[in-house]
Amino acid sequence: MVEIKVKYEGKLNCTATHTPSGKSFKTDAPEDNHGKGSSFSPTDLVATALATCYLTTMALAAEEREIDMSGTTCRIEKHMSEDKPRRIAKFVVEIIFPEGIPIGKRGILEAVAMHCPVSKSIHSDIDIDLNLHFPDGQDIADHKHH
Repeated sequence: MVEIKVKYEGKLNCTATHTPSGKSFKTDAPEDNHGKGSSFSPTDLVATALATCYLTTMALAAEEREIDMSGTTCRIEKHMSEDKPRRIAKFVVEIIFPEGIPIGKRGILEAVAMHCPVSKSIHSDIDIDLNLHFPDGQDIADHKHH
């Protein structure tokens, strides 16, 4: 169990504190929903959680197999619904790997990503388009999963 404390600061801003470490950050409502967009919005944090979970779980699997994933990046797009109620409709995810990821180990990394805890916690109505890019062009792309 991990405790996170959140305090509403006014003007659509909150401060979230991770109790075990004492680290905190602020959130703001997005500009298209009456905020200033001065920081991550709550739905931005869902996208951030998904991206960091992909990278973290893949890195754990890579370390077990003595694969260096250092320098791997993730770009994630969060698409909101056009209709009401306002909600996340889709994520488009691009994971870009550095040189040196063995071809025979890429499927393992993909499988681990597709089963990360955040991915498995996101409602099945939200489309996730996961694309893995490798420098040699042998990409694993267009996986819609849940």
